[in-house]
Amino acid sequence: MGKNSDNEFMARALQLAERGLYTTDPNPRVGCVLVRDGAVIGEGWHVRAGDGHAEVLALQQAAGNAQGATAYVTLEPCCHHGKTPPCTDALIAAGVKRVVVAMQDPNPLVEGKGIAKLRDAGIEVDVGIMKAAAQELNPGFVSRMTRQRPYVRCKFGVSLDGRTALANGRSQWITGEAARHDVQRWRARSSAIITGVGTVLADDPRMTVRDVEMSVNRQPLRVVLDTNLSTPPSAKILKQDGRTIVVTTSEDTAGAGDLQEAGAEVLVVTDFDLNALMGYLAEQESCNEVWIEAGSTLAGAFLQAGLIDELVLYYAPKIFGNSARGMFRLPEFESLESAVSLSITDMRAVGDDWRVVARVIR
Repeated sequence: MGKNSDNEFMARALQLAERGLYTTDPNPRVGCVLVRDGAVIGEGWHVRAGDGHAEVLALQQAAGNAQGATAYVTLEPCCHHGKTPPCTDALIAAGVKRVVVAMQDPNPLVEGKGIAKLRDAGIEVDVGIMKAAAQELNPGFVSRMTRQRPYVRCKFGVSLDGRTALANGRSQWITGEAARHDVQRWRARSSAIITGVGTVLADDPRMTVRDVEMSVNRQPLRVVLDTNLSTPPSAKILKQDGRTIVVTTSEDTAGAGDLQEAGAEVLVVTDFDLNALMGYLAEQESCNEVWIEAGSTLAGAFLQAGLIDELVLYYAPKIFGNSARGMFRLPEFESLESAVSLSITDMRAVGDDWRVVARVIR
């Protein structure tokens, strides 16, 4: 089978994997296509942790006809027992003769072992077809496995002159309805949403996913950074479906008790080490992608700590002037070379606004 056919079938596998964009967390998004004699005989995609993996679902659809077939998989098949049996065993037992893998699994439990097991069984394995596209689909899973921290995005709705609120703090609404709906999709793919107590006090946000059609009802973890436990027990962010963690350095046990009675979990830390917090979210909460919606102080602290991987900025056709509030509170740069450099990866109109997605260059 030629390279063009390989690309065609892998592209289809990636389309299937994308169906799990909002639901597979903390697992990666994976798709599989089974092909025999040039025809697709089975397709599958991973829906959520604990359910069947993409390869197994594709084999089930093939209904015993996978002997001699080629499997196109967006991520290296697993070779260990987790919540489900190894996919390598299923492919071997089905008599698949060739497996085309987009990218090697960065999970240390797999990381090449699945490919080796297939080859040891006499199956031809090709790796790297559409690798970049597969990595783009799972930046958080790759980050958690290789850097032991989530992939972090920071969002702002801003005026054309880069202002997030008027001088008096008013910011609702800078952007239009279409942009606000688009934000819901970014939230939906995230493992956790982080904000600061200042945003909670100023806007009383819910920080939930709304108006996004998902096959699995899942709310991201909500995390509030609150030094002095100033979050009121009546805050909307505590009253929603899912979990809210309030992270604090305060030893006010009474205040912590009030928040716990209101539905929050309280995590007391010795100091606000943002690197340690990201490590905690990766290790203890299995967070792949983190979404930050916060004010300039917290956003600036994350940026200064080198923890923001990507910015999602919604520019509204408005001018607020130099007295309005900016995006990031940072120390003064003394040279242009010291400025934070970005690589713009996407720019498009969203309703009357413009969305710019940019990666931080390190």
